[in-house]
Amino acid sequence: MHKNRQKIVVIGLGYIGLPTASMLATKGHQVLGVDVNESAVNTINQGSIHIVEPDLDILVRSAVHSGNLKASLVPEEADTFILAVPTPFSTSDHGLKIPDISYIEAATRSIAPFLREGNLVILESTSPVGTTERIGQIIAELRPDLVTSRSSQQANLAIHLAHCPERVLPGHILRELVDNDRIIGGVNRAAAETARDLYKTFCNGGIFLTDSKTAEMAKLVENSSRDVSIAFANELSIICDKLGINVWELIELANKHPRVNILQPGPGVGGHCIAVDPWFIVAAAPDEARLIRTAREVNDAKPNWVLDKVKSKADRFKNPVIGCLGLAFKANIDDLRESPALEITRKLIKADIGQVMACEPNASDDFCEFALFDLSDVLQKADIILLLVDHNEFKQIDNELLKEKVLIDTRGILR
Repeated sequence: MHKNRQKIVVIGLGYIGLPTASMLATKGHQVLGVDVNESAVNTINQGSIHIVEPDLDILVRSAVHSGNLKASLVPEEADTFILAVPTPFSTSDHGLKIPDISYIEAATRSIAPFLREGNLVILESTSPVGTTERIGQIIAELRPDLVTSRSSQQANLAIHLAHCPERVLPGHILRELVDNDRIIGGVNRAAAETARDLYKTFCNGGIFLTDSKTAEMAKLVENSSRDVSIAFANELSIICDKLGINVWELIELANKHPRVNILQPGPGVGGHCIAVDPWFIVAAAPDEARLIRTAREVNDAKPNWVLDKVKSKADRFKNPVIGCLGLAFKANIDDLRESPALEITRKLIKADIGQVMACEPNASDDFCEFALFDLSDVLQKADIILLLVDHNEFKQIDNELLKEKVLIDTRGILR
């Protein structure tokens, strides 16, 4: 194999792992993607995809047909191992949300038998500060033959270990994988430089080197900053509703100030990053992270505020039909992770205050939690229209069809 081309194992074939594996394969690397989902593995090996992302199907098909991308349930020996598995959170007895790195630990244990001296291990999963070093501890425990020396802090390993957090936007992943700047944090300088050499094979953006803890914190800070800004917009929407002010017009006017850029409110905050990452900082410094925690609480409370709005409108009807438009956490994707729209729809169904007709034009074929309806059916039959996601399909709705409806627009696109 060409000296700049490597054998790479990517653990986790979701929204980050699969695009990354495919991109590396199209750049000439020999890539084995590993996932615990046998159906996903079989789908990928057929040159197809199990998630929705623009142009990803073309990239995966090309990578598989070239012979450079294969999927498997188990890893094997390689030059580089990339961990791209979920990092959810659990709730403690005191109500504090604690990061769950069990998937990262399991992925580390799965690759440990296949590691060789000089290998590169990269953590891409968004993680609490110190997780990259934790990976090193696990490897040292399972593979003492790779330990070169020990200090009071940690074992030094004969492999390179680095953290390179993903920072892509669903719906634009392929472009942003290539064009966005990347931060690479190594447990030492040599590890950071080794990882940089790999990312240079497909990244056009700038690559900035630091230590692993700073890289971990940088990703958490990026998303926490956005969360705080969204919380301000969401709190504004609640205040404006109480005062009888159109929040969308208000924000539009306020943003005409040259140094003001207020974001748009919504039904809450979802996704695998912004709705989760701030809790990692709060868990690490609960007494100090006061603003970050408050912003999370504001955004987490917004779905219940929307539910109360629907219930108050539903009282006008004997048995209302409630049309919920959108389930994804943002526009024009199928991603349901931490979605406030999905949470609201679930709670409306459970509340049994009327018939709920949900419409999600981007839903994957395997969605079966509850029935989905065509947009035309929802618009015809619903008494209350609850717009939760600003999908393109919903922006085209004829306002004439809404004249006899009660409209609750959490995205401000039908005003």
